[in-house]
Amino acid sequence: MTESKATVSRRTFVTGSLAGLAVASTAGALYGCAPAAEDDLAATGETAETTPDTIAWSQCVVNCGGACALQWHVRDGKIVYAETDNVGDPNGLQARACLRGRSLRRWINSPDRLQYPMKRVGKRGEGKFEQISWDEAYQTIADKLKSVIDTYGNEAVYVNYASGVSSSTSRLFPRLANLMGGYLGSYNDYSTNMMCAGMPFLYGDTCSPYDNVSASSISEAQNADLIIMFGNSPAETRMGGANIAWDFAQVREKGGKIYHVDYRMNETVSGHPDEWLPIRTGTDAALVSAIAHELIVNNQVNKEFLDTYCVGFDEATMPASAQGQHKSYQDYIMGTGYDMVEKTPEWAAPITQIPAARIRELAGEIANAKALFVAQGWGPQRHSNGESASRAICMLPILTGMIGKPGTNTGMREAEAGGLVGSIPKGKNPVEASINCYQWLNAVDHGATMTAAKDGVRGADALSGGIKFMWNYGGNCITNQHSDINLVHDILQDESKLEFLVVVDTVMADSAKYADILLPDAMRAEQFHMANNGYAEYYLGVLVGEKAQDAPGEALPEYEFMTGIADKLGLKDAFTEGKTQEQWIEELYRQSADAIEGMPTWEEILEQHHFKMEAPAAIGFADFVADPAANPLETPSGKIEIYSERLDQMIAGLELAEGDNIFPIPVFDPGFNGYGSVNEEFPLYCSGFHHKSRTHSSYGGVEELKQVARQQMWINPLDAEARSIENGDKCRVKSAVGELEIEALVTPRIIPGTIGIPQGSWHEADMDGDRVDKGACINTITPYHPSPLAKGNGVHSLIVQVTKA
Repeated sequence: MTESKATVSRRTFVTGSLAGLAVASTAGALYGCAPAAEDDLAATGETAETTPDTIAWSQCVVNCGGACALQWHVRDGKIVYAETDNVGDPNGLQARACLRGRSLRRWINSPDRLQYPMKRVGKRGEGKFEQISWDEAYQTIADKLKSVIDTYGNEAVYVNYASGVSSSTSRLFPRLANLMGGYLGSYNDYSTNMMCAGMPFLYGDTCSPYDNVSASSISEAQNADLIIMFGNSPAETRMGGANIAWDFAQVREKGGKIYHVDYRMNETVSGHPDEWLPIRTGTDAALVSAIAHELIVNNQVNKEFLDTYCVGFDEATMPASAQGQHKSYQDYIMGTGYDMVEKTPEWAAPITQIPAARIRELAGEIANAKALFVAQGWGPQRHSNGESASRAICMLPILTGMIGKPGTNTGMREAEAGGLVGSIPKGKNPVEASINCYQWLNAVDHGATMTAAKDGVRGADALSGGIKFMWNYGGNCITNQHSDINLVHDILQDESKLEFLVVVDTVMADSAKYADILLPDAMRAEQFHMANNGYAEYYLGVLVGEKAQDAPGEALPEYEFMTGIADKLGLKDAFTEGKTQEQWIEELYRQSADAIEGMPTWEEILEQHHFKMEAPAAIGFADFVADPAANPLETPSGKIEIYSERLDQMIAGLELAEGDNIFPIPVFDPGFNGYGSVNEEFPLYCSGFHHKSRTHSSYGGVEELKQVARQQMWINPLDAEARSIENGDKCRVKSAVGELEIEALVTPRIIPGTIGIPQGSWHEADMDGDRVDKGACINTITPYHPSPLAKGNGVHSLIVQVTKA
């Protein structure tokens, strides 16, 4: 950490300008920016102009996609406020943290920080612990881990999905587990589960929601005359200068018309003058089917593109095994295949709540677009029908041939550039079996009965047994971010199932209450660290951060306590390879700097801390479209497979839950709890959405943020009036699996018949009492019903009743 050479002028600018903002809005003070720092100074009798600060670079590394830069102002060993990235052209890319990120010091310096290792003394979920020494924690974990492996085998060890923090030296338990013979693996993630499962059958096995081959950079939308966003709101999900909110602002100024298809008028819609197309949640595929109908009947599909690059649009392009069976996409749309229903706009209107006339107009605009840019967020696929819905949205650029050309996209979310540096290697996992990350609860409850055909087990026909030892680092996905919290609670009460649970966290999030051993983690600002740029903004970067202050109590960086556990197992030398965390970071950085032209040297990055470089813009499948023979897709045919012969053949060998369906083409399937499932007891659809005060549940414990951006249920005035609910009323939302209490936001910005609840709020219920969640965590009411193909979290498919509390 070095003393800033421009401390006074920079601090005066930041505190002065943001203090002025606070006069106009109390939000400035509550977000922990400059006004809060002035309060700290006043308490010491000092002023910003006279008190020297040191500056420590760091990052906000929660999983919003940004990893924005922070410069901590440190006084007397304590963080007092944050600046952000001010390096480079202010009119170009600066990885500037949003107000949420700048409030990170409220979390870092929270009086609720975990400070000591603890062991559980009450029932799981009670949150009752007693302090123990690190040595006892190391020995207890090592003994239990070895015992579980000796008794049940390595497949009984599991690393729970978590996205709370990511850096080059984080998430190290897999490295240790692999040194002991491995652990039960997992695949996909909660963000893109259904898309990860469905898209390979359309665009090939290498298609990923996280690449720059199967999607275009958001900057390409500047060259489009029509941009259609399905459930995609950068202003909420990807705020900050290192997120695409910056690029999207340029698209608004330079690109064509932007239409947002969403069940609510999200923050991105409200900041743009074009059009919001309100749609019933979970019915995007029905809208696309009706648009496809109009393109077909009006001879507006790009037949040359479909014949050259695609399989399965019509009978002529079907594989030999499916010819003559009316399985093509055109047969489905025109009512001569599958359900024998013609997908006219009149069919779609009552499903989607979009008038038939507007669907026809939209189809005409799509047909006449010279460059069409279609992008879907990850909300539409987070339904029980998400595998098909995500493929269906991609049909708009496919049908029009708007792929691989300037100003176009493939229908996927925007491309991601990747990162510059790697992380401490985890090694090879010797255990071949794996489960979908959403299936861990079933693997705890009845793992011995889980099979490939029924439960999506990979690498084996069936599991050999259940999960007995689980490791959870920096994640709240045991309860808060997992479905049906009440069910999770009940299953974890039975200690004969999951025998041992280790949780590592910084605060007592709801999932931490279920730990058998709870370990206090140091935050990035409390250790030397390194991380890439995030994955949302299209550039390449790295930040080597400094320790700004000491961690509270006995909290340690992960690398240190993992080394302690490894030592008890006799694996310290193998785990560390004789290196400290700082030496690992240097080695990883030098490996990249030696291979990538333009990166600073190690000595230079220690001085400047933050480095950014431009990444070449991407156009999805440009190489494939330019020369499909030389650059085939990773599908069996090498083409875009609108009809997937591979998927059709796979369906026959699967055991699906009652009512679940999988189709080899992108259809509209209502899915579990989807369109048509509402009834007298649960007459409203409900969906979750990302909230600007949190990244999933990260920042959920910051009181100032909860005051500024309250947890509120969005409800249309028509639905509110029928229930005598007024704005600000406390309401009860009940589903078949749980009940929560939440404040009402009565607004026409949400479609009638559907309510919206921000996801990520911290669960707060008396689990020995009525279990009504006063924290309004939506996963209190989401059923645990893995989706048909991915076996993933279709949690946006939900039916409820709302009453005034």
